[in-house]
Amino acid sequence: MTASAPAIELRGINKSFGPVHANKNINLSVENATIHGIVGENGAGKSTLMSILYGFYQADSGEIQVDGKPTRIADSEAAIAAGIGMVHQHFMLVEPFTVLENVILGAEGGGRLAGGMGKAREELERLEREYGLDVDPDATIESLSVGAQQRVEILKALFRGARILILDEPTGVLTPKEADELFKILHVLKEQGTTVVLITHKLREIMAATDNVSVMRQGEMVATRKTAETSMEELAELMVGRKVLLRVDKTPAEPGDEALKVENLTVRGGRGVLRVKDVSFNVKRGEIVGIAGVAGNGQSELLEAIAGIRHAEAGRVLIEGQPIGVKDSADPAILRERGVAHVPEDRHRMGLVMPFEEYENSILGYHNAQRYQSGLLLNLGVIRDDAMDKIEKFDIRPPNCRLKTSNFSGGNQQKIVLAREIETDPTVLLIGQPTRGVDIGAIEFIHRRIVELRDAGKAILLVSVELDEIMSLADRILVMFDGTLVGERAGGTATEGELGLMMAGIDGREAAQ
Repeated sequence: MTASAPAIELRGINKSFGPVHANKNINLSVENATIHGIVGENGAGKSTLMSILYGFYQADSGEIQVDGKPTRIADSEAAIAAGIGMVHQHFMLVEPFTVLENVILGAEGGGRLAGGMGKAREELERLEREYGLDVDPDATIESLSVGAQQRVEILKALFRGARILILDEPTGVLTPKEADELFKILHVLKEQGTTVVLITHKLREIMAATDNVSVMRQGEMVATRKTAETSMEELAELMVGRKVLLRVDKTPAEPGDEALKVENLTVRGGRGVLRVKDVSFNVKRGEIVGIAGVAGNGQSELLEAIAGIRHAEAGRVLIEGQPIGVKDSADPAILRERGVAHVPEDRHRMGLVMPFEEYENSILGYHNAQRYQSGLLLNLGVIRDDAMDKIEKFDIRPPNCRLKTSNFSGGNQQKIVLAREIETDPTVLLIGQPTRGVDIGAIEFIHRRIVELRDAGKAILLVSVELDEIMSLADRILVMFDGTLVGERAGGTATEGELGLMMAGIDGREAAQ
């Protein structure tokens, strides 16, 4: 490798999937031993481009150079041989296996295992020390936190000799603390000579972590900037093709009557562990109440109990003064009849049936409504017209209700769920992680719709691990730690510092001092 050669150079890369031109004459140069960000809206072509670099897809035309040499990457084995590793957004780990077993998985016939498991363990421990990737080699994957599992993925790539590391949306499943730890690791990797390509839609992370950033829009590479010479506002405009409001524009709330009341709610998690402990609060019409907290502190179980998905052990939930049977008889169908809509935290697991066409998901849970019936059968014409109306209102792309839901980008899948729930005109809207995995243009749209609902007199309970989102949207902020509410703040006066202290379990009164 010559001193001036970039670690990666892509020249004239084109890739189509039928009529969709996913990558259009892409040129990209990534300098050696730097952190290079790639940003763009969902569907901009980022992941397709990185899949070509890692050998999952073959470009229709164009050239890849690695360390200044033309390189044909026919598959992931060829990518690994060229020194390229990839950490996927959804981890590729075998949960019952140990860390060491996962790291060597797929490398069994290679030279790195020539000395047996003992040598492999020594190499793994050396990598852990050198890069600050602290993981117990004998721990099973299922026993590790999400952040630790991600470190295992990075170790897997380094064990195979990766000098170029691609990370696809690496913080989408991490807590803020885990994300901070990841970026420290990436800087150590860079200092040791590793080149990092970071795919993300979070502009704050781009500004904090990268040396250079390239912007993709609608399959094209529209700009590359030195990170120190650009701003979040410029990058957002380049991504979307128009100016984007990076803050939530809303007037003060005008709360009305109490719509949702939670009294002394206690809920156990999936393994019988007490996850929600004697929690009480209310939400009024015309206000957004946000629940902040590090993931895993009971927010998910709280939301599921209120939505009728998980039975509570004790306590009461009232909708407009009328109790619902959260301890035994509540279920989502009953809640929907009572005017409660629910956008679940995990759209894939609980919000959508991915093989269904878009119009089928657009009525999921509401398919028994009279307007969708035609005698004993569903009126498909009415349902599809209704779906197209939602597609237009929520700017769902592509505007095709006959497309399988799995073929939409993550942000557009989220809009399908939001459109379905919001268009029922609910009294109470429960929203979990409203913009998880969603690009900046869609985030602006989703936030605007949530504020419009509030202004129309709806009661909104919002759960998010994104502290910026909670602080921007919520009129009142409740903080959960270890299953209990440890403090409350007015949305307009809360600071990141005091909320962060409460999220760490420090009493709200102490945090205010």
